[in-house]
Amino acid sequence: MTEAVELESSQRSVPEFVETLKALTTEIQELYCQDQLPWIVGYSGGKDSTAILQLVWDAIAALPVEKRKKTIHVITTDTMVENPVVSAWVSRSLEQMGRVAQEQGIPIEPILLKPAVKDSFWVNLIGKGYPAPRQGFRWCTERLKIRPSDNYIREKIRESGEVILVLGTRKAESASRAALMEKHRNWRVFSHLNYNPSRPNSLIYTPIEDWRTDEVWLYLMQWQNPWGNNNKELFAMYRGATADNECPLVVDTSTPSCGSSRFGCWVCTLVSADKSMEAMIQNDEEKEWMQPLLDLRNELDVEDDLDRRDFRRRQGQIQLYERDVEGLDAKEIVNIPGPYTKQWREEWLRRVLQTQTEARQNAPIEMQGIELITVEELSEIRRIWLEEFHEFDDALPRIYSQVTGQDFIDPRPNAGSTYLGLDEWSILEEICDDPMHFELMTRLLSTERKFQTMSRRVGIIDALEKHFETSSRPKEAAIENAHRNWNIKKAAKAGDVEAVKQLTDQPAVSWADMKFKGRG
Repeated sequence: MTEAVELESSQRSVPEFVETLKALTTEIQELYCQDQLPWIVGYSGGKDSTAILQLVWDAIAALPVEKRKKTIHVITTDTMVENPVVSAWVSRSLEQMGRVAQEQGIPIEPILLKPAVKDSFWVNLIGKGYPAPRQGFRWCTERLKIRPSDNYIREKIRESGEVILVLGTRKAESASRAALMEKHRNWRVFSHLNYNPSRPNSLIYTPIEDWRTDEVWLYLMQWQNPWGNNNKELFAMYRGATADNECPLVVDTSTPSCGSSRFGCWVCTLVSADKSMEAMIQNDEEKEWMQPLLDLRNELDVEDDLDRRDFRRRQGQIQLYERDVEGLDAKEIVNIPGPYTKQWREEWLRRVLQTQTEARQNAPIEMQGIELITVEELSEIRRIWLEEFHEFDDALPRIYSQVTGQDFIDPRPNAGSTYLGLDEWSILEEICDDPMHFELMTRLLSTERKFQTMSRRVGIIDALEKHFETSSRPKEAAIENAHRNWNIKKAAKAGDVEAVKQLTDQPAVSWADMKFKGRG
């Protein structure tokens, strides 16, 4: 099958690796046949998950037909903001996988999972105004990656009582991964099989945990893909995503493998740069159409974005925190910024639609239908702007038409139906002399109109009062009032009665106080 050469000095030789494969095949078959627990294989389309699925497929295919009784669920989570080239590769792989499995009588069922619309990246960033993810506010991973697969696993546990998760995780990926996998050995119940400490009623099976990156590539290149994929295309994709465009199979300790290429979300701002997409564009002129995506990702990745964000949190509260002053032995109280402002939420929508339009115009034929943002996401963004932000100017259809030249057809019945619109919005904007005054008026009107359609108007007073709590002061007065409340709590905690009395004697000033001061 392949010649016997040393892969790496003092490491496993190729003949030894072949014997390891034989032992793993037997192990997989024994584990598969010993009970009725369903298997769930995590498949991302990358090298490690391809290797693990290929191992499982070949092992099960070698069993007699009567022993292939247990369905193997192959799950892939599409975050909807995956690198488009990788996403297309995975979609093709799943389609082919399902077809060939059925033809060969292999009980493998590929399943493509996606986040709920309310959890999608653009609904949260453009709709709710969440800022681009940072390590201190990593809101994306849970919503886009964990929830879809976790929900599926929970469903299978409810059906069967217990499941086995088959993963392609390897110790050689990183020092932190190696440490975590070593810790998990405390729950080992069988070779390469552990109880899952974070998910009751599930076990984790990691048969390639000790493989090196060059062994993964050796296996993928020398053993044929059983569902008909060309692993050389996968190799070329990794090679194209490496900055130096080199991806050696047999490496020495001074030569990095292309296994370090990391494919992920093209919008990811948790890393300093999307090096894989940059390399793809650099190494292949046929992928230059992705440059607008890379430009948009870089526009999102702005560390100091205070001018783009509201001074309040999403529910309207001003939140303060105490931090050290850099270079001084002192503390300062600062305001935690909130969501993107209306202006910037609308601006991000324009840029996403512009990027999608440009990508469709320049992409190869097979990618010209690319969707960076779906109609369902646009509909949910529109709903959030209208119902939660009370922005009854209904800007989304207008922006969509301006950028795409087409009318926006909302799939939600009666979406956008309102007595108020752009004309009323413009009149209010003209007559209000303060942004917070304008916001208060729009929210009061929108809330009153919402309750007008109800048979019972229970709760309208509470809803209106909430707007006065969050929108009744100019920005400077609102921040000053938040600092005042902070100081009152601090003084009360310290037992400083005099300070509390002095601070509470200073009345908080609202927009209404200033607007109607002195009027009878």
